[in-house]
Amino acid sequence: MRARTLREQEGRAGLALISPTLIITLVVVVLPLLWAIMLAFQDSRLINIRRVGVFGHYTLENFSYVVSEPGFWSALVNTLVYTVAGTALSIAIGLVTALALRDKFKGRTLVRASILIPYVAPVVAVTFLWETMLNPQYGIVNSWLSEPIAFLTQARGEFLGLQVPVALLTVIAFEAWRYFPFAFLFILARLQALPAELDEAAVVDGATPTQRFRFVIMPQLWRIIALLSVLRFVFTFTKFDDVYLLTGGGAGTEVVSVRVYNFLTARDDIGASAAQAIVLAIFLVVFLAIYLRFFAGGERDQ
Repeated sequence: MRARTLREQEGRAGLALISPTLIITLVVVVLPLLWAIMLAFQDSRLINIRRVGVFGHYTLENFSYVVSEPGFWSALVNTLVYTVAGTALSIAIGLVTALALRDKFKGRTLVRASILIPYVAPVVAVTFLWETMLNPQYGIVNSWLSEPIAFLTQARGEFLGLQVPVALLTVIAFEAWRYFPFAFLFILARLQALPAELDEAAVVDGATPTQRFRFVIMPQLWRIIALLSVLRFVFTFTKFDDVYLLTGGGAGTEVVSVRVYNFLTARDDIGASAAQAIVLAIFLVVFLAIYLRFFAGGERDQ
């Protein structure tokens, strides 16, 4: 009886300790999510938002509308291309940078700190910097080219005889440049934790730098790269501000998150905006489920 009373006291104490977190999560996450789901199934517009309630008229018209609306599938493809390419490039650049700054040299701390500038700088400032540099009239990048290129307003351009999406590639490059320090921090921390004996043994055995990277370093980095991949995929898939500030979603760079904003502001269609956001969340959940099923599970079995 005494042990049972002690367990009950511990349970009540634990509930009291986590209750602030539960309340904050309920107010900040759960309730807005339920409200958004409710709006997605009702004909809710800015003009009649006060009449929308829990017991309103529920329908699937918003979902059929956003899926059949012109530009939905192209925006979804843009989102996937932007997410996959931006994630892969940011991790690849972060890996190369971490390897380059792994060993000691004079001024290493200053160089490492400067690497973080793109990530910690305000997004408005860095997007303005890129807009200025890429301006076809006075941008410094176009001053190096024989013919000016409207990087942020040109949907298609010819490169080596092929038609390439100029603006989309530009926002992908911006994504990789802005967020490679995030990958750099993770990978560098893992590299610093690697046992020096492994690298030294490989050098003694006559392994080349390529062999040391392939057989000694990369096996130690796969898990952190897998974690970075899923984190950056989630963050980039729902990214809005970078694309909107650079191109406004024009020139073939419209992603699903920008469509959510346009439905809400340009059309005052709150229900369609919420439905579009729910569709975006469903696609993200599907991709995360695939990752957890085929990749994360394999890591746990190792």
